[in-house]
Amino acid sequence: MATTPTRLSKQARREQLLDTAVAIVRTRGADALTLVTLAEEAGVSRPIAYDHFATRPGLLLALHRRLDERHRAAITQALRDAEPGAGEVARVISTAYFACTTDMPEIGAVSAALRGNPEMEAIQHELTDSYAHLMAAALLPYSGLAPQALRLRCVGVLGAAEAIAAELNRERTTGSEAVAALTGLIVGGLDAAPDVQDECSGAV
Repeated sequence: MATTPTRLSKQARREQLLDTAVAIVRTRGADALTLVTLAEEAGVSRPIAYDHFATRPGLLLALHRRLDERHRAAITQALRDAEPGAGEVARVISTAYFACTTDMPEIGAVSAALRGNPEMEAIQHELTDSYAHLMAAALLPYSGLAPQALRLRCVGVLGAAEAIAAELNRERTTGSEAVAALTGLIVGGLDAAPDVQDECSGAV
């Protein structure tokens, strides 16, 4: 018999439902997450779950945003606590990025479940912009690049970070090796390389 749902504000209920969704994905995988299973696990009626998320993709998108917000909050806090210096800031960014892979494996499962969803593509662009801005702001004091050039390099580094994370997920590298690789890429991209343009302009 279903339990009578505790009276919560709409926002508090939404948070409870998303917490329950995280637990379902963590223990049973993203395929097990539906509005019906969510309602059952949360001890609420199905109309409550549908009222909050409407559809399964709507639930997955909301969950992805929730997990990403937690990830960004962790990186932001880690940067606040970081010692000054390019290498230290790069290491903090790298460590916090890969901590997501181990501490929040649900985000990868939810992303995979949303693959091909047009809204998810828009969100991914938004998140890349947000992460690139966060990284560039933290690294700007240690870079010889103009802000826009540094932001573009951060976008490139994020693509590399995703590829390294895939290697980590396949257990083809270790967490410490992944952090070291990404830290090296970040530090190596902080300064301008004028000789590259000269070499390109002289190429035949």
